[in-house]
Amino acid sequence: MHILISNDDGYLATGLTVLAKSLAEYADISVVAPDRNRSAASNSLTLEMPLRAHEAENGYIRVDGTPTDCVHLAITGLLDKEPDMVFAGINHGANLGDDVLYSGTVAAATEGRFLGLPAIAISLASNNPKHFATAGKVAATLLKKIVDNPLPKDTLLNVNVPDLALSEIKGYQSTRLGQRHKAEPVIKSADPRGREIYWVGPPGKEQDAGPGTDFYAIKAGYVSITPLQLDLTRYDKMDEISYWLSHGDQV
Repeated sequence: MHILISNDDGYLATGLTVLAKSLAEYADISVVAPDRNRSAASNSLTLEMPLRAHEAENGYIRVDGTPTDCVHLAITGLLDKEPDMVFAGINHGANLGDDVLYSGTVAAATEGRFLGLPAIAISLASNNPKHFATAGKVAATLLKKIVDNPLPKDTLLNVNVPDLALSEIKGYQSTRLGQRHKAEPVIKSADPRGREIYWVGPPGKEQDAGPGTDFYAIKAGYVSITPLQLDLTRYDKMDEISYWLSHGDQV
């Protein structure tokens, strides 16, 4: 098996190194990652300028683009051999609930899934993560599970791991995405010349975080595994929209 590994924290991130070493025991790996931290890049592709890829001192390929760029390049021509699966992570911090809409880690996995490959995003749920080895073991376990139980073509897994020693992990739970409150206000400041600048404020606190959610599982000491689908269509509203489109004035 050949696995492509990427992330959004950059090619020198501890989580990326741990993930690569953990999976290298079971498969051939290729690492293609951003040349710097690109957290919260979401699913952005670079279209207005060329991308450059270079082999770094650690043997990984660093790209001056987004996580999505990295995976897209790797699968569509950068690598000599197309991978069989994509892993993104280990992210330095959680990707719970609404976070998946902004996460570069989840976006890297999403791009793999868009391009037809099984994909997993894995994150260590702490603002100051320490137990990367635990997340590495979780990644290896999930790899073996997916080999025996292939993912549907429209599904990727968003995995969050409590920042605990492996012996303290209580198990695994299949979860749904929770939800946060509205983000905190922007932080207004000024640059050295007195011009106004703004920092994006912190994410909102947990709102929908009860039993069954990814938030709840992490707090209880369980690895959270949330299957995500790529089709965002709200099918139960299609008939309603068709109805109001067929009544009243038309353009």
